[in-house]
Amino acid sequence: MRVPRIRRSALTATAACLALATAGTLALPAAAATAATADGPLLSYVVNTRANHGQTQKAEREVRAAGGTVVASYEQIGVVIARSADPGFAARLRASRTIDSVGASRTAGIQAGGVEDAVQEAEVPATAPADGSEPLWADQWDMRQIGVDQAHRKELGSRAVVVGVLDSGIDATHEDLAANVDPALSASCLGGRPDTDWQSWQPTTSSHGTHVAGTIAAAKNGKGVEGIAPGVRLAAVKVVDDGGFIYPEYAICGFVWAAEHHFQVTNNSYYVDPWMFNCAGDPDQAAVSEAVRRAVDYSRRNGVLNVAAAGNENIDLAHKTVDVSSPDDTDPVTRPIDDSCLDLPAELPGVVAVSAVGVKGDKSYYSSYGLNKVAVAAPGGDARYQLPDTPDHNGRVLSTVPGGKYAYMQGTSMASPHAAGVAALLASTHPWAGPDQLRALLIGQADPHACPAGDYNPGGTGLYKATCEGTEDDNGFYGAGVVSAAKAVDLSRG
Repeated sequence: MRVPRIRRSALTATAACLALATAGTLALPAAAATAATADGPLLSYVVNTRANHGQTQKAEREVRAAGGTVVASYEQIGVVIARSADPGFAARLRASRTIDSVGASRTAGIQAGGVEDAVQEAEVPATAPADGSEPLWADQWDMRQIGVDQAHRKELGSRAVVVGVLDSGIDATHEDLAANVDPALSASCLGGRPDTDWQSWQPTTSSHGTHVAGTIAAAKNGKGVEGIAPGVRLAAVKVVDDGGFIYPEYAICGFVWAAEHHFQVTNNSYYVDPWMFNCAGDPDQAAVSEAVRRAVDYSRRNGVLNVAAAGNENIDLAHKTVDVSSPDDTDPVTRPIDDSCLDLPAELPGVVAVSAVGVKGDKSYYSSYGLNKVAVAAPGGDARYQLPDTPDHNGRVLSTVPGGKYAYMQGTSMASPHAAGVAALLASTHPWAGPDQLRALLIGQADPHACPAGDYNPGGTGLYKATCEGTEDDNGFYGAGVVSAAKAVDLSRG
């Protein structure tokens, strides 16, 4: 899904906020952008085979024999990223005994393009608060809501813990982030293979990743805002192209990079484009689901806990019926969907799916939800129905943006990094814990939040009406509850 609405996720704001708007698709050199033949547009494909060196090499040979180009091979998971402009490319490969499945990862041809975000930032006070807090702390209602101030009396996070921000890049020069971004662990995955050049993983057309990074680990340095785990390291893994898209090959590369570089946690505030839901009955989407699942599972087996945004469509993920916004890189169509259609990566096994709440602690009007889909909830903001008593009275989440600035955004994109930040604190105090243990700890520290009585209908118009199912300790709106940094650092240490 396109980052400006990342996860359709970062819902944009008005004054003192980010107004994100981008267009276009994958940014490539001009030669690549014109490589399509008259047969069809140049597309990327995921090609799945058995996960070993020999079978992956065979798959590469078959890709070339079918007229395709190999972009990257991940023999660890048996996935080859390929490109072809031949409309018959996938069908020929599906006839091979070497290939498990193959699918186009997009519906629009690869091309260059993109426009920049418009940024309206929050102003940093001229004088620091007398109590020694961060200059913008008074507007960080979200941090107080989950007890970050209490947590920091005991724990700021360990430098041994790395949180990978799979997003649009991080401004590593920002004064609240520079000390915590690790260039040696950062890369761009645009195109499907890692590029470690410093400039490649810097933000270009989106401020989204920098905002997410600040929520997780903005420094406690008296400069601007304060993150949940300012003592941990951040790795920028760029998976959002200049058109705002997160295509499957980008995410696959990102999860494998996280696994190979031993991250403890990743944050994923997006869904994989171009389909909001990838359905088992469609051969392209089924192949994409399998390839991304393999990458996520590989990262999990290598010690990574993956945290993801649940989405901003106010959809009940436990009762899907229709998708009206896919494919989002060409012309969307209305199509029926069912439980075999997955939101990637949020609905994959082991991933912590996070819904959003506002300052009152209630589900944000836009947040998607679902019993046995949402694991926990976290502050994502709600500038429509839940306004805080803060200097700015802004119900969105305040964090860092490129250029040394600060801005408000809202969305499950903002909720997910709150959960990832708490997970980073847990990883710091429980260095023995693997991803399954960290997930259990994260769920265990959450503050339970019961379903509202009857239908939830913020604003009373019916536009955002939703029904919550489940118990106080486990329901569709809040999962096990709202994450708590304060309770997380109080959990017994291993």
